[in-house]
Amino acid sequence: MLTHIPAPIGSETEAPGGDYPHLREKSAMHVLVVDDEPLVRWSIAETLRTCGCAILEAEDARGAIEAIGDSIVEPDAVLLDLRLPDSDDLGLLASVRRLLPRVPVILMTAFGSPEIVDGARRLGAFTVLEKPFELDELAGLLERAIQAPHPN
Repeated sequence: MLTHIPAPIGSETEAPGGDYPHLREKSAMHVLVVDDEPLVRWSIAETLRTCGCAILEAEDARGAIEAIGDSIVEPDAVLLDLRLPDSDDLGLLASVRRLLPRVPVILMTAFGSPEIVDGARRLGAFTVLEKPFELDELAGLLERAIQAPHPN
């Protein structure tokens, strides 16, 4: 299931962005949030919406691939859960990196073993975010991810 949550309506200067100028400069940074836990997905989406982001949500690997293929606008970043009902390894990360080679992907997991972290980095993940994490740190992390040089 895909859900599009639009950014708040208003001028670019009215969209909140805190101390994250890149998030303020764009009328809506597009972020794909992939997590099978509805409350986690909702919390992330709401947090990022307050920064002026447009959010596209997917609850599983199939939904993530569909969202990437169906979206008119390429996401600026992807927040991707490692364990989903139809994917519990780094295969989805590899697929997302092939489809969106210049888009930073942040892998979220409660199972961040050294092997997972190393594998994710080899596949081009910007970072591995250990669950649970502080929601108020997401905007800063996304800011760093979109400003970083991207592998291609």
